[in-house]
Amino acid sequence: MERKYGEIIKFERQDYCGAIILDNAEKLNVVGDDFLNELGALQQEILTMEDLRALAIVANGDNFSAGIDLKFLQEVSSEKVKAALTWLQGLYGFWQTLSIPVVIGVQGFCFGSAVELMLGCDIRIAAENLRLSLPEVKLGLSPDMGGTTRLTKLVGTGQAKRLIMACEEIGAQEALQIGLVEKVVPVEKLREVTIRLAQRMSGFPPSSIAFAKKGINLAEESSVAAGLLFEQAQSTYCCGTKDIKEAISAFFDKRKPSFTGN
Repeated sequence: MERKYGEIIKFERQDYCGAIILDNAEKLNVVGDDFLNELGALQQEILTMEDLRALAIVANGDNFSAGIDLKFLQEVSSEKVKAALTWLQGLYGFWQTLSIPVVIGVQGFCFGSAVELMLGCDIRIAAENLRLSLPEVKLGLSPDMGGTTRLTKLVGTGQAKRLIMACEEIGAQEALQIGLVEKVVPVEKLREVTIRLAQRMSGFPPSSIAFAKKGINLAEESSVAAGLLFEQAQSTYCCGTKDIKEAISAFFDKRKPSFTGN
């Protein structure tokens, strides 16, 4: 059966920027079969949007997400998880494989699987009322959607062990202090700031923003020599594009540039 989205995950566009909106606030935007299927369907459509240049992820309601639906966990088995886990991990890894920037804004409860969703994004913005936790160990599990991997790379081994193994809950300021989020804003400003940042980046030349993202991701995974070699290749390419000429011309002409991705 063809998967569709729109019931609990909405999508809106303004020019080159898209906004993904979790819209199941009555159930705390929990992650279950419907959530995952709608997310997968939306991601497949996003891949067809050649003119999309940035994404924002936000949630309706007082809380971003309470994480995995415990009813969903009641029905899982080792066989079911084994068959689906590669696909499931791909859903949360999708944001890093995209060539465009992905900004996420989180508020209120952000637990478990929702934290793993956040970890796959490029820039994380927290509302002042954020309460963040990875409680999987208490439930007889360990994070399996990138939590142990991405969290460790982001905040270091010690902090990852504290959050995952001790299941400690932290707030926005502590998340900022350990490098788990990049910015903290008032609750009422969260959506505006998140979408505005995505819109800002959607106005940059597509090639340069894509190479910047890939170069940073590569630097996290590889040697300095490999990173520098990538910088040489991307610089050679970018210096031959029409967009670099347009950017410089617009600067001198004191006008808004118009980028094509070429």
